[in-house]
Amino acid sequence: MAPRHVVPMSTGHAARGVCVLGTEVFLDTRSIPKGAASFDVHATPAVTVHMIHSPTTKPTLDSRWPLDPDIEVAVTIDVTSRTVDDNQVKIAYYDREGRELAVAWLYLTCVGRCPPRLREFLAKWTWGPDGQGAVLLVNCDRDSPGAGGTDSGEADIRTLADLQDMSVMLLRTQGPSAIFAEYPVVLHVPESDADKVRVFHAARGDAHPLYKPVLGPDKLSYVLEHAGQGDSTFYVEGLAFPDRGFTGLVTFSASLLEEPHKDSPGTPIFTDTVVFRVAPWIMTPNTQQPLEVFVCSIKQGSDSNEAFLEGLRALLRKANCKLTVCAEQDTRSDRWIQDELEFGYVEAPHKSFPVVFDSPRNRGLKDFAFKKILGPDFGYVTREPPGKSVTSLDSFGNLDVSPPVTVRGKEYPLGRILIGSPLPWAAGRRMCRAVRDFLFAQTVQAPLEVYSEWLSVGHVDEFLTFVPALDRKGFRLLLASPNACYKLFTEKQQQGHGEATQFIGLKGTEKKTIDEILADESLRSDNRHVQRCIDWNRDLLKQELGLSEQDIVDIPQLFILTNSRADALFPDMVNMLVLGRHLGIPKPFGPVVGGRCCLEQRVRELLEPLGLSCTFIDDFFSYHVLSGDVHCGTNVRRKPFAFKWWNVVP
Repeated sequence: MAPRHVVPMSTGHAARGVCVLGTEVFLDTRSIPKGAASFDVHATPAVTVHMIHSPTTKPTLDSRWPLDPDIEVAVTIDVTSRTVDDNQVKIAYYDREGRELAVAWLYLTCVGRCPPRLREFLAKWTWGPDGQGAVLLVNCDRDSPGAGGTDSGEADIRTLADLQDMSVMLLRTQGPSAIFAEYPVVLHVPESDADKVRVFHAARGDAHPLYKPVLGPDKLSYVLEHAGQGDSTFYVEGLAFPDRGFTGLVTFSASLLEEPHKDSPGTPIFTDTVVFRVAPWIMTPNTQQPLEVFVCSIKQGSDSNEAFLEGLRALLRKANCKLTVCAEQDTRSDRWIQDELEFGYVEAPHKSFPVVFDSPRNRGLKDFAFKKILGPDFGYVTREPPGKSVTSLDSFGNLDVSPPVTVRGKEYPLGRILIGSPLPWAAGRRMCRAVRDFLFAQTVQAPLEVYSEWLSVGHVDEFLTFVPALDRKGFRLLLASPNACYKLFTEKQQQGHGEATQFIGLKGTEKKTIDEILADESLRSDNRHVQRCIDWNRDLLKQELGLSEQDIVDIPQLFILTNSRADALFPDMVNMLVLGRHLGIPKPFGPVVGGRCCLEQRVRELLEPLGLSCTFIDDFFSYHVLSGDVHCGTNVRRKPFAFKWWNVVP
């Protein structure tokens, strides 16, 4: 509750004060002349007098009130002053015989404020389609050519493009300008929010507008210059995304202060507040339209990916999608671009732009996102664990997001983030706290931790992916499935194809027939364990994404354990690139039956009825034998959701 604005009245001298349009000013009438028994109050036409009293207290016939300490006098003014002191209030005191003893005068100047409904709208932030509040973008792109980092790291505005990433905040002061010399208007931000934002005041320059930094990490308040002369325009930029200890809400207040006394700041007479929410970083699922595919060129060595690139180019021609091939000198021969970064976006009502999230993995691609992707209207964010200690689970192949889902009546219109982790009760490798805290703090994609630590590399993209579909929920969850693979191989064996051999045409590989694979009890034991791990996730994902068995497709896949952790026995087909209806799938080099790879044939039978087109890409020596596949070696920037994140109900 705002403190009362009280003005002391005296019969010895006139009082002067300022009030805000439509707000109450209480009159301190305790300075009473000796012998006084009653009083009355009169005011000029713009002033409304309010007598606050108990129901049993009544004025006399001549409208005089008894001097009862429980009676309060308040006044309001509903017209902004044109001149200083143009509103007057007179309190006259009378003795018991009705003779006037003394008079107290108050001269008031009224200044304007926001309409009440707008004030209420600005002063709080609520989620949902009927929600309210202002939105702020983290200014994490680089519009200024000479900037060393993101624009938020610069304490000045260097280009007009930079302004477009900011939210406009108007401060309107109405009233005689002379009054604001005595009663200053101060814009201020709480100390807890000051390092999350920066505010620039647009001032008039000789030739061009000047943008003066007035609030931010080292500035908590700013006395408004030229108050009373119309609107003051401010530009607000976010400096920090929501994170652990920061919900994303930032508050600014404008206060009209009492006349300062000597070196002491005046106390607030009235305060208006606006609350902004910093826009979250949002991931995009496979069901969103692809805009650009990134891949690293590796020309040196026996594991060159030139043949892989040719297969990828053919796929992108079908998908009509842009391909960006990153030069080997820029990537320092690091091919695992999916592990290094994740593309997302930020959005406000006035602006949206992509933002790349750089993982703490920090291998050859360590500086690639910062040096080659960060730029005008392309933002950058990263999180590093204390001590820089990372594991394979910190790579972003271990990060995915589902399409929009509804779970037990609760809607997730932007999907749910999936993070690979150990079992909830188990120790083991885990994505670092700094990244997990960041992802959970974005709020709008409600992260879910799944079990991936059973894998040698430990990434979610090794056993699951999502593809678009024309029916049901608009997508299918694909899960790697040893059971489906054994079922397929058993069928082929029973059809007389037990001698069909895998890895035909691949030099230096151990080639096994279907009969040999089915007879390998050690391999079968490994895959029983893997199937149990995947089934644990299957049950979790059905529950947490609201899926049924009809929403899941089992993709044949076998694994082999090394030191109790699993690797794909042949190229991992769920580790695919999804470009609309076009899928770039690791070529499995499975047993050939009737001139066709039986694994490829089975995947086509599963996915083509969904309207999907399957292109199998040879990544065997360029990726698979190095413990990754197509998805690990590519990355996709996708179209943002049409759904606006502020309409989410967390």
